[in-house]
Amino acid sequence: MRMKGKNVIVTGGASGIGLASVERCLEEGASVVIADLEGGEGAARAAALDGRYAGRCLFKACDVTDTAQVDRLFAETVDELGGVDAVFNNAGIGGIAPSDEVSDDDFLRVIDINLNGVFRVARAALRVMYRQGSGSIVNCASILGMMGQSQTAAYTAAKGGVVNMTRTLGIEAAPKGVRVNAIGPGYIDTPLLAALDDELLQGLISLHPMARLGRPEEVANAFLFLASDEASFITGTTLMVDGGFTAGKS
Repeated sequence: MRMKGKNVIVTGGASGIGLASVERCLEEGASVVIADLEGGEGAARAAALDGRYAGRCLFKACDVTDTAQVDRLFAETVDELGGVDAVFNNAGIGGIAPSDEVSDDDFLRVIDINLNGVFRVARAALRVMYRQGSGSIVNCASILGMMGQSQTAAYTAAKGGVVNMTRTLGIEAAPKGVRVNAIGPGYIDTPLLAALDDELLQGLISLHPMARLGRPEEVANAFLFLASDEASFITGTTLMVDGGFTAGKS
């Protein structure tokens, strides 16, 4: 069990990639905090998993745009579990609109959640992990952190920032025993994509050389690897989990 005895926080852990990552960590022996918005499915998800995994899953309400809530998440986790060994900095939102039509408020909201929120969580994690002298932070970037796409100016700006911030944090944290990496998912088969009409869905599939969408558990497996001791000499990098999307066109 690769994560036995480890304590893990997953932001945006109530659904999709986040929930798949929570389950993989539990399967591998970790205690896991699902951090997600108050009033969503997080508490129910944690309760169900806690029953299946011997009291190793709990829920903490956290809005990553609120520094006080982020700092409280880490303080409470340390108090209850004793430390934080790994963090999946996964909370985020999408945003599609022509750039000339995007309002300041909409642009800044995407940035605040997808970039500033990632920084707030990473900063809180670093403070805990520096005291411990160990830990692994994995930020969720995107294929759109590596390339552009029309009508996604805010999202690509945020995810590109996550990729480069990961490099900087990896350099800073390395001498203190902490690793910082990122994952760049392609289009993943989640209920959000299932709502698309078939023509658009097939168009997305065709963009991946592997000719299919990714599965949440495939991204979760990448997180598990980077969070574990198996990735002990890896820091400051972004691991693409994209079916060859960013490799180029055949």
